[in-house]
Amino acid sequence: MTIIETPKIDLFTPLQVGPHVLPNRIAMAPMTRNRAGPGNVPQPLNAVYYAQRATAGLIITEASQVSPQGVGYPATPGIHSSEQVAGWRLVTDAVHARGGKIFLQLWHVGRISHPLLQPDGALPVAPSAIKPAGDAFTYEGPKPFVTPRALELAEIPVIIEQYRSGACNALEAGFDGVEIHGANGYLLDQFLRDGSNHRDDAYGGRVENRARLMLEVTDAVCSVWGANRVGIRLSPLQPFNDMRDSDPEATFSYVVEQLNRFGLAYLHITEMGKEAPGAAGPAFDLRKLRRIWQGVYMTNAGYDKERANAALAAGDADLIAFGVLFLANPDLPARFAKDAPLNAPDQSTFYGGDARGYTDYPFLEDN
Repeated sequence: MTIIETPKIDLFTPLQVGPHVLPNRIAMAPMTRNRAGPGNVPQPLNAVYYAQRATAGLIITEASQVSPQGVGYPATPGIHSSEQVAGWRLVTDAVHARGGKIFLQLWHVGRISHPLLQPDGALPVAPSAIKPAGDAFTYEGPKPFVTPRALELAEIPVIIEQYRSGACNALEAGFDGVEIHGANGYLLDQFLRDGSNHRDDAYGGRVENRARLMLEVTDAVCSVWGANRVGIRLSPLQPFNDMRDSDPEATFSYVVEQLNRFGLAYLHITEMGKEAPGAAGPAFDLRKLRRIWQGVYMTNAGYDKERANAALAAGDADLIAFGVLFLANPDLPARFAKDAPLNAPDQSTFYGGDARGYTDYPFLEDN
């Protein structure tokens, strides 16, 4: 009797993601770096940064706001002006010249902003007028969050159009796809979780209503790109930005089931918050979402090579996103392949600044 062994899947097993064949399963996670130029426009330095990391199977850019209203931090890039599109084209051209694939992350921060960052000093918007705990980061330094303005029902189509327009601009900028940012306490996540959504209309109350905006945004973005070039990121256990839900397992199981109908390129689940059980609501085993999801499943949460390969071999994920390791190691796939030492990250340069701690981390061949 001949026993046929199933080939072992690891970080260097190619993977089909929508129309793209990725050479490896090492994704670069979206990471805010606060190095966009005036007008939230990507700069040549940003193109160097992403091109250095083009050996990732897939790059997901830092979050990029879909409108001026979506801005929540200084010097973060946008995707709502012609200048921003041109700036991002520098990035996509540089990544493609090195054979890489790159998706843009579409972002609206909702209540995680401040009048100092909003057009005409307006209040940030949110599903409900609930002030989050903590501080906003502005050009004048940290400022306490304010109580946001609850969006009127008639304004919801405007929000959906902002995402659709951002998706159109990302297509014009030459990206290979887009990722909808539905995680980490920003606008879509604020609508989804009942700790931040106290509405009593079609977008509040039951989970079917709270998930409505996320699903409508997904439909709008897919109408631009086709579903197989659209991913989405969720953070079921993440308490960041003062987030919680009374029943995360039911909430996120429902939304993942509903997202299945689109045929998306991937689902990106960040495991952040797992280390603080109960902080964002009753904890549950995220592998349940893996079982519900019918497509490519990406995960992210401080993985190293050994843990990542174990997760892939066990079928717990199809793709692993690396954040800080990619930040400090532009040639991370080569280092993993050779079991080479890794550069240590300099946390003092994570946010803002210039090339130091951004494009000056050494490659293996520099050692």
